[in-house]
Amino acid sequence: MNYQDILYHEAGGVATITINRPESYNAFRALTCEELIHAFDRAGWNRSIGVIVLTGAGDKAFCTGGDQSAHSGSYDGRGSIGLPLEPLQGVIRSVPKPVIAKVRGYAIGGGNVLALLCDLTIAAESAIFGQVGPKVGSVDPGFGTAFLARVVGEKKAREIWYLCRRYRADQALDMGMINAVVPDAQLDDEVDQWCHEILAHSPTALALAKSSFNADTQHIAGLSNLGLHAVALFYETDESKEGVAAFKEKRRPNFRKQWCDGS
Repeated sequence: MNYQDILYHEAGGVATITINRPESYNAFRALTCEELIHAFDRAGWNRSIGVIVLTGAGDKAFCTGGDQSAHSGSYDGRGSIGLPLEPLQGVIRSVPKPVIAKVRGYAIGGGNVLALLCDLTIAAESAIFGQVGPKVGSVDPGFGTAFLARVVGEKKAREIWYLCRRYRADQALDMGMINAVVPDAQLDDEVDQWCHEILAHSPTALALAKSSFNADTQHIAGLSNLGLHAVALFYETDESKEGVAAFKEKRRPNFRKQWCDGS
């Protein structure tokens, strides 16, 4: 595959996958997701690779989720909602290698979910985390909700989704959403150090450990499939479409009017 939306690099046993859409704060469209799936499969089953690092191009964002410019009732590809989220989320969990999210800037919406799904998350002090779905007429009802609750606790997960606040890196660390926070200038070196330590360990033991961790929450994949089918139906409503329109028009959405009208 000739990548258009991502960069792929292998060196010293580490595969680095970079979402390369800085002009859109590394938001993903269907093509981005397909390329990420391909790259994770490429690295995940390469015996010379021991660690995969996922990051975003530039300093402004790790990833800000689905590109709203590609969304008008549905996205532009396969999958329940037009984005292949099910296979993308699945491949991050299924590849038998530790996956590290290296986060600078915004990890918002679907980008926050990607960072959550990675085995480890290391953030720069500039990183900002949070969900945005209910503000734009969307939701990630699976790993974005149920798995988040496993990680940060049910009360905090509900706060994150219901209020759609943004959280600093130190706050994300305190709630257990990420593993470490370092100054921006030290982020690359810190991730390299974590990769170096992992590469010294048994690949088979690491793969077994990852699989055993995943086994406890694998039922969430079923919840995600069911939930995303429901979201696809939700996207057809005027209520959801109001969120997309308001985002594009840079105004405050009026969800309550659409909801009260029953549309």
